[in-house]
Amino acid sequence: MRHLLLLPVILLAACGDHRLPQLDLVGEAIGTTFKVSVVEPSAALDTTALESDILATLARVDTLASTWRDDSELSALNTADSTDWIVVSGALCEALERAWEISVASGGAFDATIGPLVNLWGFGPTGRAIVPPGDTAIDDAMRHVGYDKLELDCDNGRVRKSDPQLYVDLSGWAKGFAADEIAELLAARQHANYLVEVGGEMRVSGHNSEALKWAVAIEAPSTSQRVPQSIVRITDTGVATSGDYRNYFEYDGMSYSHTIDPRTGRPVTHDLAAVTVLQASSASADAMATALLVLGPDAGPKLAEELGIAAYFLIRAESGIEEITTNAFETVLNL
Repeated sequence: MRHLLLLPVILLAACGDHRLPQLDLVGEAIGTTFKVSVVEPSAALDTTALESDILATLARVDTLASTWRDDSELSALNTADSTDWIVVSGALCEALERAWEISVASGGAFDATIGPLVNLWGFGPTGRAIVPPGDTAIDDAMRHVGYDKLELDCDNGRVRKSDPQLYVDLSGWAKGFAADEIAELLAARQHANYLVEVGGEMRVSGHNSEALKWAVAIEAPSTSQRVPQSIVRITDTGVATSGDYRNYFEYDGMSYSHTIDPRTGRPVTHDLAAVTVLQASSASADAMATALLVLGPDAGPKLAEELGIAAYFLIRAESGIEEITTNAFETVLNL
């Protein structure tokens, strides 16, 4: 994990300003940025202790689920050249179980065993791609992908790979999980009003410093600027967005997104640019947003509606960006 810098700032209400006091902690961790905002922090709040616990929480997530460090538990699972049962922690087994559930629900559009393809296309720890891989290389990698190749026995804390070359990538889960873990930390400290954001994935609770629901900006799908497409007011939920417009490479006039369809082995090429999902767990929202993005502009909204998922879709059209929301998304906004 990179060095983490926390910059605590308490925003106090000035004369004529009716905002409530707010503590902001910002920094870098697990290869991305994060922000924690606590409204009406207790006068007895030990900021140093909170900083230390946030550091410890993010470090724990990194040592659990990072594919970028050799000493993580996930890396140990990936490098195990065995088809025997492997003992794992309860936290890792639970993460794999949640990933498996979303894989089943999405028909394989989300698949945590996509690691060989992520690495092949240059979006993993093995280094960036300069040219897209050929069909033979993609077919070879596909032979080692499939959530059904990973057997889980979480009651006994163990997993088994039917293919010893199976490589699990939890990048579509870890940032959301980190937000969830920090949110649980704050709740345990009796903080009711907070926003946690890790690499764009969020958990919000209670109200902001204006005693209103939190205002969350959903970014427009642009590669040249960072501006909001819309702003929603929400509370007591996790928020995650997946898009095809930030992490990509270009070759011979073509763009190749980091969003890879596990069913084809290739980056998505449809007109669905981004998906935002609201769920109680930011980790689940993170994985589901990835699944819906892979499914595309027709199958994605259809599945989200069938499953009752609160989702917001941004689709490229000739007239601009088309916005589609599910009934559950509108319900959440109206709560």
